[in-house]
Amino acid sequence: MKVIISGGGTGGHIYPALSIADGIKNRFKKAELIYVGTRNGLEADIVPKHGYTFESISACGLRRKLSFNNIKTLIKSCKGFYQSMNIIRTFKPDLVIGTGGYVCGSIVMAAVISRLPTLIHEQNVLPGITNRLLSKFVDVVAVAFEDSIRYFPKDKVTVTGLPLRPGIFCVKKENAYTALKLKPGIPVMLVFGGSRGAQSINTAMIEVVRHFHNKHKLQIIHVTGKSGYEKHRKTLKEKGIKLDDFGNIKVIPYLYNMQDALAIADLVVCRAGATTIAEITALGLPSILIPYPYAVGNHQELNARVLE
Repeated sequence: MKVIISGGGTGGHIYPALSIADGIKNRFKKAELIYVGTRNGLEADIVPKHGYTFESISACGLRRKLSFNNIKTLIKSCKGFYQSMNIIRTFKPDLVIGTGGYVCGSIVMAAVISRLPTLIHEQNVLPGITNRLLSKFVDVVAVAFEDSIRYFPKDKVTVTGLPLRPGIFCVKKENAYTALKLKPGIPVMLVFGGSRGAQSINTAMIEVVRHFHNKHKLQIIHVTGKSGYEKHRKTLKEKGIKLDDFGNIKVIPYLYNMQDALAIADLVVCRAGATTIAEITALGLPSILIPYPYAVGNHQELNARVLE
């Protein structure tokens, strides 16, 4: 069996896609899989680290208002569709799966036109525009929340929940403490703002770090996001806080082994992306959710309300 999987832009699309890929490989040992994304997306970095073949195509999101940039987007989309057709002709998949984000639009539509079986998965309560459009053409729509059913054709939609990485359930705490260089027996607070970080959370954490640094009754893991890391460290330094001088607070740009941090976290402070909510729910972790206020359709607050 050959399968193409696509989804990109944020970890919220990528990690469910990787979980689906892992599930297929576990059930069908001889299955061949390739992941289709963009060269500039997070998927280009994350997917190869998980051992899957990565193919890149041109893709870009449409602006939701009149803009000259939308012409460039359409040109890129046409190029991406042509590239997608070439990938399908070369790889000859038996199934194409999309998990959202504009990158999966071209490859899924190329599969539809090629009359291949297609499935899309929607992680959020409020579906993204790509999945809403694709739902009219694909064979099956899988959703994480029952509240999402009303947005899709009733004869195609099924509630599956959100596929999670099996690895988050298998971590030994003693190994996680060692990997993250933290001490067992001391409470751990995990703070992150999604796969790209969150400037407002980073700003709020300045005072948190100032208050708790060198107070060894609490350990903090703060994931700033790659784009905000240097600015955050500079701000801490300007306020006289040198991270190298104490070990109870870890400030890092990105965490590839998030499963280790989740395994030892006593409290999670985070955005309200669908994958994050699914993982902390499955692990039974107390959380403080700070939905991204500018998310399309305010979908992160809708996600958070479901958990509330």
